[in-house]
Amino acid sequence: MIKQAIVIGLGQFGMSVARALAERGLEVLAVDRREERVRVAAGFGAEAAAFDATDTSAVARTSPERRDVCVCAIGDESRESSIICTALLRQMGARRVIARANDDLHARILGLVGAHEVVNPERDFGERFANRIMHDRVMGELPLGEDLLITELRPPPSFVGHTLAELRLPSRYAITVVAVRRAGRGAVLMPDPNDPLRDDDVLVVVSKQKAVSRLLERG
Repeated sequence: MIKQAIVIGLGQFGMSVARALAERGLEVLAVDRREERVRVAAGFGAEAAAFDATDTSAVARTSPERRDVCVCAIGDESRESSIICTALLRQMGARRVIARANDDLHARILGLVGAHEVVNPERDFGERFANRIMHDRVMGELPLGEDLLITELRPPPSFVGHTLAELRLPSRYAITVVAVRRAGRGAVLMPDPNDPLRDDDVLVVVSKQKAVSRLLERG
């Protein structure tokens, strides 16, 4: 279980990550070069420090090799700083480094200098929100690993009255229904392949990117 984390870069993304981890009971060291951001992080229970993340000796004093995860959340302010910080964390023996990228080139460079995982929160949110704009039956999405999504959606009208066995979603769309939320029952149910779908059902499905869009466009 993850117990200790460093979050470096306290913009909107980094601050949100640091706050969420601290609220979940982790020992969080929140770092930024701006004193005012460090004071905000200290206010929600995180240990906080103000220094430049490209300062080798300052980063070393945080003992990244003893932390369960190190998040380099430096954003648009300095692409160079995020690359240097990520490289320093790896060189100092950090077990798991998650770095934030601004674009594909930045992501490739972060991978080359050793990031175990690279995230682009703005792009990822934009892609998920675009699905909700395009398809009013998509109620929410959650990434699952690098290329899978958990999606909540209402079944297309053409699916209503048909069973999951009849619809053959895994073979036709590479979509697996893992649960059904039924109005009036107040519970999430295991999918019954022989139970006809209702218009007010909510399907919880696992699929690759764009599979749900294909289903809704064809369904």
